[in-house]
Amino acid sequence: MNKKILCLLGGMIAAQSSAEQLTIERMFSDPALDGTAPRALEYSPDGQRVTFLKGREEDYDRYDLWEYNIADGETRMLVDSDRLHQGEENLSDEEKARRERQRIYGTGIMEYTWSEKGDSLLFPLAGDVFYYELAKGEARRLTETEAFETDVRVSPQGRYVSFIREQDIFIVDLETGKERQLTTDGEGPIKNGMAEFVAQEEMDRMTGYWWSPDEKHIAFLRVDESPVDEVTRSEIYADRIDMIQQRYPAAGRPNVKIQLGVLDIDTGKTQWIDLGKETDIYIPRVKWARDNLLSYQWQDRSQQTLELRLVDIDSGDSRTLVTEKSDTWVNLHDDLYFLKDSDRFIWSSERDGFRHLYLYDLTGKLLQKLTTGNWTVDALEAVDEGKGRVYFTGRRNTPMERHLYVTDLQSAREDSPRRISQRAGMHSVEFAHDASGYIDTFSNVQTPKQVSLHDTDGERITWIEENRVDENHPLFAYKQDWIKPEFGAFRAPEGHQLYYRLYKPADFDPTKRYPVMVFVYGGPHVQLVTNSWDRLFNQYMAQQGYVVFTVDNRGSANRGTEFENPIYKAMGSVEVDDQVAGVEFLRTLPFVDPERIGVFGHSYGGYMALMTMFKAGDHFKAGVSGAPVTDWGLYDTHYTERYMGNPNKVPKAYEAASVFPYAEGLIGPLLIYHGMADDNVLFTNTTKLIKELQDNGQQFELMTYPGKKHSLRGKQTRIHQYSMIRDFFDRHLKNAD
Repeated sequence: MNKKILCLLGGMIAAQSSAEQLTIERMFSDPALDGTAPRALEYSPDGQRVTFLKGREEDYDRYDLWEYNIADGETRMLVDSDRLHQGEENLSDEEKARRERQRIYGTGIMEYTWSEKGDSLLFPLAGDVFYYELAKGEARRLTETEAFETDVRVSPQGRYVSFIREQDIFIVDLETGKERQLTTDGEGPIKNGMAEFVAQEEMDRMTGYWWSPDEKHIAFLRVDESPVDEVTRSEIYADRIDMIQQRYPAAGRPNVKIQLGVLDIDTGKTQWIDLGKETDIYIPRVKWARDNLLSYQWQDRSQQTLELRLVDIDSGDSRTLVTEKSDTWVNLHDDLYFLKDSDRFIWSSERDGFRHLYLYDLTGKLLQKLTTGNWTVDALEAVDEGKGRVYFTGRRNTPMERHLYVTDLQSAREDSPRRISQRAGMHSVEFAHDASGYIDTFSNVQTPKQVSLHDTDGERITWIEENRVDENHPLFAYKQDWIKPEFGAFRAPEGHQLYYRLYKPADFDPTKRYPVMVFVYGGPHVQLVTNSWDRLFNQYMAQQGYVVFTVDNRGSANRGTEFENPIYKAMGSVEVDDQVAGVEFLRTLPFVDPERIGVFGHSYGGYMALMTMFKAGDHFKAGVSGAPVTDWGLYDTHYTERYMGNPNKVPKAYEAASVFPYAEGLIGPLLIYHGMADDNVLFTNTTKLIKELQDNGQQFELMTYPGKKHSLRGKQTRIHQYSMIRDFFDRHLKNAD
């Protein structure tokens, strides 16, 4: 063998040996394999900088505020969190719950708010409020109390700082430093300016107060939780059990009473808005249209009616601008924009089966439909009134990718909408306040998250975080063995099309038959099959020799109401049918072993893992169910009743949607795990299931995590969790006889 061939072989061997093997331990260690994508990205209101939170190299969970300065093109730390506060941050129970709802984890600067002028910033940190003036380069501590201040913001004209303390609204005059308490009855079940549990968890509304543009008024919600059942919930930790008294609005049970008021900053008086005779309602959104015009969205308990109402606070006159109705439910959105140069507004609706944008005037007259077609708008992103442009993200090209588009505000053009983003994948955008440019957070199956700055034509101005997988990137050593998933679609027996993602195993041999892990979520408002950077565990299992398969069943998002609505009053039915159709498709593939197909999911996915194992045990040999809902009567009103109706009116639907009528259908091995301090999907869901299976004499495996919430945070917890799941599938699928 000549030297040239020997050198070539030696190089190949060296290259192969240099690739590191992906392990579960490495997946949850620092630095993160998929790089450091900054979070909380924002344009400053003056358009001079892009700011974001970034973890430290020596401590990835401690965050500082950074900036990309547009004028000089430099990226630098703007505010060091240690200059504001050092040491342990002891959070109040209310703030812990709020952060859990926001999915915020870490220390240091976790939130920040710009002043409208862009000359100062607010930081809630360690329970107090810090006001940072850019010109001075230093922070002023506005509060120093034992009480915890939350939901901190600067008023629109920059005169005041507002916050919530002990369930009341306070303001600080920045010129005088004087503090004023604006509401006084916040205690016990009464909360002023705060978002109730279901607003935080289900409506994506994290606040309960809103400044008027001229900062003369604050609109706020007064929440009375006294009607809500007070339950005792146990949080089980390693060394103790905490008994938590919590007002939890379970499906079919009473909700909070809610009032909408307008505070006059000068007089301190409150004007209460007439919400109508019906009191069992939701107020999911509030927004000022003008200095004297306040809009709010009114939703009935069934969530089949949503009204956009407008109130003149000077006269007290109120009118309904838009009414949305559905035989199933009306989805909430944030697509409301009041034009500043005319009495018009933009609103989105699913009335024709797909979410699209509409233009109205302030009398409620529909002027024009801005988008149309058998595809969905994701979100209204920005409006440039001067140029007459409307920017939005949507799925016009394929439901598996999100792109940025622009259309004309005045009249529909032949080329509208025009696609701006070009790279195939998922684009999440944040526009400048004047719509002069945008931040793009992008990924696809081969590219971990990248953040870049663009002009409105889509041209990249600069990288904020290129996150390029070069020799200095944590992923580089694993890149050689990285498996690219395949996408496709098939027809279900009922005729609808289902999209899937499939990983072939490492060292794939088409003549062999492989075990399969079906990764599932299956619930509403979620889509898994997208051209985006995926969960590392799916990649890991493919590298361990599994086919990894995911299909988005009916009920999941971004396919229109006809695809989403079949789950109404029938959860756990069509979703299972579509997952079974996915297995039938898998069985047509020559490299799939039809006798070694397992299923894994968490939360709604945990519910789906149970339902597929119980109702279709001949299709799924083994299953892993994480933090599952087992009885929808245990879940909250706003989420559950939206899809299932009120259990007092449709008890049989709830019984059919619970897992218990089907538990005896379990054939194969089942692993259940749950956090023992879960305040979202209560641990009671699993204890009821444990009792049912034991009473049936059915064997199963169980793992509980003391002190852990729904997301099971913590490096060692995650390593244990996923090692356990891998071991379970290895025992029952990979190494099965």
